[in-house]
Amino acid sequence: MRWDGSAGHYEVWYLTLTDPAGGVGAWIRLTMVAPLAGEATCSLWFLAMDPATGELTGRKATYPIGELTAAAQPFALCVAGATLDDRGTRGAFEDVAWDLRWAPGRPYEHVHPVLRRARIAKTVLTLPHGDVLVHGSITLPGGRDVAIDGARGGQAHLWGSKHAERWAWAHAGDLTDEHGAPVRDTFLDGVSVYVPRLGREVGPSTPVVGRFLGEDFGSRSPRRVLANRSAIGLTGWRFEVLDGHRRVVGTVDARRDLLAGVTYQDPDGDLAHCYNTEVASAHLSVFDRAASGRRGWMLRQTLVADRRAHFEYAQRAPVPDLPLLV
Repeated sequence: MRWDGSAGHYEVWYLTLTDPAGGVGAWIRLTMVAPLAGEATCSLWFLAMDPATGELTGRKATYPIGELTAAAQPFALCVAGATLDDRGTRGAFEDVAWDLRWAPGRPYEHVHPVLRRARIAKTVLTLPHGDVLVHGSITLPGGRDVAIDGARGGQAHLWGSKHAERWAWAHAGDLTDEHGAPVRDTFLDGVSVYVPRLGREVGPSTPVVGRFLGEDFGSRSPRRVLANRSAIGLTGWRFEVLDGHRRVVGTVDARRDLLAGVTYQDPDGDLAHCYNTEVASAHLSVFDRAASGRRGWMLRQTLVADRRAHFEYAQRAPVPDLPLLV
């Protein structure tokens, strides 16, 4: 936990996954915010979307900050009885519940150390467990239990003083090749953000991390995140990112009717409206530079996540005709 008890801070821990059997997506968040004015609070969030029925679930419960406890070594977090550690998360509130476990995965960081030391980024995003195999269950409203048996997911931690002006985020770990064969030890997680500077919107800044062909990938240097190509929108993201000899070209597409809308509040009171789905689709092309003496790029891998990718788009104004669930 990064909060030192002072005002002007928010912090989020979340898990995203998609049930490989039934296709239900889930997004579970444990959060806190210490506003510039008023008392700090902590919250539990539970979002789910079912592409088979079109049903969206959105729940949030907020508690006094005394309901939050945290330990660093070993990591353990508790919000109003819901827990998160390096091997799982469990909790229940209102009419939803979850009990999920995983073996610890590799950690990744989106923000380059130079940018962190300079305190340029107002939000820092990390992946304590970038790509994990999740087992357990979630309970949806009406007492519907969904068994989770080997869902690929990612567990993230982020903190800062203010959200960006606009952004898109995606995670894809449940991937196949172009013939439908599963591809393991492979994932992508990235974000593309626009921020306000001197009265205008600046960006995008696009850090992307992941793992391909047995090698970690990190397109996140200060120069690289500005040079990466990116186009974001409510229902999709197109990007082209580089790290050394490797280039990844990706598209993420989401169904508008399966976007779960939520509202974030910055410590200064400003609002951001986020539209999230864990049942998006992604297509990734992985290229390596051609051998010495040759020009261009060689296609090494084609990856597909059919309704198994995770996507979020956010902006300051709410999107007309899209309901906000929390």
